[in-house]
Amino acid sequence: MSMNSAIEWTESTWNPTTGCDEISPGCKNCYAKRFAERWRGIEGHPYEQGFDIRIWHERLELPLTWKKTRLIFVNSMSDLFHPEVPDDFIHKVISVMERAHWHQFQLLTKRPERMLEIAKQVGKLPSNVWAGVSVESQAWTTRIDLLRQVPAQIRFLSCEPLLGPLQLNLTGIDWVIVGGESGIGARPMKSDWVREIREQCLAADVPFFFKQWGGVQKKRNGRTLDGRTWDGFPSAGSKTVQLSQKEPVQEAQIALPL
Repeated sequence: MSMNSAIEWTESTWNPTTGCDEISPGCKNCYAKRFAERWRGIEGHPYEQGFDIRIWHERLELPLTWKKTRLIFVNSMSDLFHPEVPDDFIHKVISVMERAHWHQFQLLTKRPERMLEIAKQVGKLPSNVWAGVSVESQAWTTRIDLLRQVPAQIRFLSCEPLLGPLQLNLTGIDWVIVGGESGIGARPMKSDWVREIREQCLAADVPFFFKQWGGVQKKRNGRTLDGRTWDGFPSAGSKTVQLSQKEPVQEAQIALPL
């Protein structure tokens, strides 16, 4: 089963693992945990186990069944490099991504030390796999230093939820996403923080994608900055990636994240 994602910077999601636990302040109001825990204890539901780590062998080859080229966010409901996910399973996930060469895969983690370790084990990540790290505040820019060492064709940053100003070294970085936290308890994001990152990206010629202002009612707050949207994407090989035109997605119509 496929899913048309409502996430602004991707087209589909694929979750060969689900579940995670908190590792830094950006995890405090995790949307994935909030969603998964709603279903804990409901027998037969994909999130019967809540947000506990689960390995889905039956989902492993799902992208191979999608014949149309897609931009795929890997593990929107987990972190592939969580310590409870076995090395050999991660190797299998990477193998599937390499075999599904017509897709582009976005691989995001808060655990870049393990991403680097696994990448070294396999030699390098396939050319259609983008390696990314979450950076929510200046304290976590150390993740970028590890990301720079990952042998990947495209490296990106997800500064979401943005919890403070960032001074970034964008050497070796190909894309930056910025977004505010959304939902109940959302922490505020200052416009100056966003503009500072945008200016750093422009100066370094790094594509900048502004996802959302966030807040309790994120749709009302929108995603325009200084009168326009910012939808920069990196180049994959010689081709600049562009999302297909998305139809509005109603929450009730969204399939469970697989």
